Amino acid sequence: MPDPTGGFVALLGLEITEAGPDRVVIRWRVRPELHQPFGIQHGGVYCSVVETAASVGGSLWLGDRGTVVGVSNQTDFLRAVREGELTAVGTPVHRGRSQQLWQVEITDGDQRLVARGQVRLQNLSAA
Repeated sequence: MPDPTGGFVALLGLEITEAGPDRVVIRWRVRPELHQPFGIQHGGVYCSVVETAASVGGSLWLGDRGTVVGVSNQTDFLRAVREGELTAVGTPVHRGRSQQLWQVEITDGDQRLVARGQVRLQNLSAA
């Protein structure tokens, strides 16, 4: 698997603190450059974190059998956040021959659910 810590992940300031085939944990600090115009965390950040957690976990599970690509991302925004650290935890719901489904829950420092999402991944064969 390519290094998932550069590019867009680095731009968002995401820290992958745990990465395995059964669980991925990502932390980041909400900061003004990630706000939407009304001063709260932009929903696109949540979508990006959900996609990242699912893709990292799904890729680690599939291993050298191939690669994964996201084909669907459904993310719900539940609570407005202006500042602080957020934590995303991704876990698999289903892992099959051709597709995977991952769920991701994002909580604030008080363990309140602020967003949740799921990503469907397509498993692409290496051969």
